Amino acid sequence: MNVLHSLAGAIATAPLQLEPPVREALSNPLLSSSLWVMIALMGVALVAFVYMGRDVEDSRVRLMLVATIGIPAVSISSYFGLASGLTIGVFDVAGRGDVVTLWGRYLTWTFSTPLILLALGLLAGSSPTKIGTAIVFDVLMCVTGLAAVFTTRAVWMRWFWFLLSSAFFVVVLYVLLVEWPQDAAEQSSDVQGLFDTLRTLTIVLWVGYPVVWALGSEGLVLFGSGVTGLAITSWLYSLLDVGAKFVFAFLLVRFLANEPESTRSGATTGRTTMADD
Repeated sequence: MNVLHSLAGAIATAPLQLEPPVREALSNPLLSSSLWVMIALMGVALVAFVYMGRDVEDSRVRLMLVATIGIPAVSISSYFGLASGLTIGVFDVAGRGDVVTLWGRYLTWTFSTPLILLALGLLAGSSPTKIGTAIVFDVLMCVTGLAAVFTTRAVWMRWFWFLLSSAFFVVVLYVLLVEWPQDAAEQSSDVQGLFDTLRTLTIVLWVGYPVVWALGSEGLVLFGSGVTGLAITSWLYSLLDVGAKFVFAFLLVRFLANEPESTRSGATTGRTTMADD
């Protein structure tokens, strides 16, 4: 017991040791600002969204609201992990040498994008089966993207993971483009209008993520191989996050705060059964 106690104490008091390339990256104002700005923005968003939805009572509306509020909550945690250096690593990639990677972003996406899909699927009045399908393939997309980052044996293997991740993304796009619009068509006009806006916003911005991956520091390195290139890549991801998370969540919370009749429990079209029609 004394040994375990001593070990626990040592771990608790040990400072976070950052590798020199990570310290260099975090000391770059352009890169660090891409993280701290997002922490501040998501912090403000979290407080604002909780306040806006404080009077919501309907259980279905509350579920959508909780899922939406969870988006900035996850983002704050993940971005702080990046800003502290906890979720930044240096990987010796064959043919490229040491590559500094902000792999914590994949944690953000793995936990936040399912919340986006859950809220959007509930808004459309879709079934648990369709919502679950979208979320499962979304998580697979994020996890295989993370696998691409952790793969160092050969560059082509990283691209294989990227293509596999993109294939899973196609399934998510199919649900967004084909399945959920059919469900949303049976909802009220106000729900249809918001769903169309949020779906378009989600599709356009989510397509931007693999594009940035392919062009940025983890792919073709078109923005440069140094810290500046990494910072540009980081800012592009952060800007995509502003639209895909903050704007998405704000529009949905603003709509749900008034508990419109069309979104309340019992107002759906029967597609919320455990099996598809």
